[in-house]
Amino acid sequence: MYQTPKDLQARALVLARAAFCCAAALGCAKPALAQETTVAPATAVATIVYAGQLLAVPGRPPLVPGTLVLADGTVRAVRAGRPSATELGLPVEGTKTIDLSSSFVMPGFIDLHVHLTMSPGERQIEFVTKPDAYFALVAADAARRTLEAGFTTVRDLGSRGYSVFALRDAIRDGLVPGPKIVAAGAAITPSGGHADINGYREEIRRALPSPGVCNGPDDCRRAVREAVQRGSDVIKVTATGGVLSNVNAGTGQQFTDEELRAIADTAHALGRKVTAHAHAKAGIEAALRAGFDSIEHSMWADEGTLRLFLKTGAWLIPTVYPITYVGDTREKLLRGPYRNAPPAVLDKLLGLGRQPKDMTRLAHQLGVKIALGTDSGVSPNGENANEFVEYVNIGMTPMQALVAGTVDAARAGGFEQVGSLEPGKAADLVAMQGNPLDDIRAVLGVHFVMRDGIVFKGEAR
Repeated sequence: MYQTPKDLQARALVLARAAFCCAAALGCAKPALAQETTVAPATAVATIVYAGQLLAVPGRPPLVPGTLVLADGTVRAVRAGRPSATELGLPVEGTKTIDLSSSFVMPGFIDLHVHLTMSPGERQIEFVTKPDAYFALVAADAARRTLEAGFTTVRDLGSRGYSVFALRDAIRDGLVPGPKIVAAGAAITPSGGHADINGYREEIRRALPSPGVCNGPDDCRRAVREAVQRGSDVIKVTATGGVLSNVNAGTGQQFTDEELRAIADTAHALGRKVTAHAHAKAGIEAALRAGFDSIEHSMWADEGTLRLFLKTGAWLIPTVYPITYVGDTREKLLRGPYRNAPPAVLDKLLGLGRQPKDMTRLAHQLGVKIALGTDSGVSPNGENANEFVEYVNIGMTPMQALVAGTVDAARAGGFEQVGSLEPGKAADLVAMQGNPLDDIRAVLGVHFVMRDGIVFKGEAR
């Protein structure tokens, strides 16, 4: 919905008070507040949220009913039942109330793998013909849809130029609606790798260099340092070839073991987590041995690879929903959004089938740590919650799926202020009519979204 300048000014003033929450989600630690007898200071305007069912910490039983007290963009108290303002030690005058007593309320969702500047089936030629400003607007629209779907924090793992950094900062400053963004910017990639420019004649490739390209350990250290200098909050690495890159080089390991170790060591030295796009077994295992914090996709991981996850403690971000969206059979794929992909891409797509889903099922059975990521941009941004449904389909309980997209996603990303609704954490919450613990598809019907204490969707907006 269009916001008038007056609306935006008011929202910006509120966000200015809550800006520390955004900064915290991007890696700035803030000590948790202790449970207090007085749940909000006298100078703060408190908001009471009444929930029919309150899953304050996914993994624990919900409160039925439950109550939240919010102030200055954070959670100040969590209570069972439906206490009044007076019972909570709050003034009757000036205390706001949001009644979600007919809804299931839980923390805002977290997606650790999105591409806000991308759209399904887009042609690579658009990156040559359109400016960065165009993709910033594409990303702003995707960010709004993602937020309204219930995702209050996302990790954007690959974009060209500076558009995603501009969007991250604009959302933080209250200029446009969207989730808190942890941004990688351009991925670290070898020459001709998945995140390099491929499929064009040499003159064009040289005119549009990928800033994350590096070759050799020392050069890769430089690339990581420059990524941080450009504003990267997390380091994304294409350890193997990619399905959607227009190059007939397969999906095997592309960086050497020495290069991967140099990248991981440099990222960690600069206070950044490092995650690897990796498809083939050898590339996944090389990144795990190099000390990567997480692996995206892991499509061709086998039991031995998954046991290496257990040994290293790395997180698996399986990105299952795009497989359903693109087509997990030849027939579906050839009718789907990527049916007109270049031959080099289509051949790789046709080789996937149900393997990513089968791999995720095995990973769950073995106890590998799984956190939610969707690769949205390959599938539509705003449809991210379908990933929860996919996890239940491969054998997770609904509660396990919800944990993967909240508490565990926060742990995997290193986000201290989000993932649960506890005193001192960000007031990021969503509400839905159905109970996702009974039917996980309830997450597809989010009707209320609050981020940092600001309502972006719902009657109280």
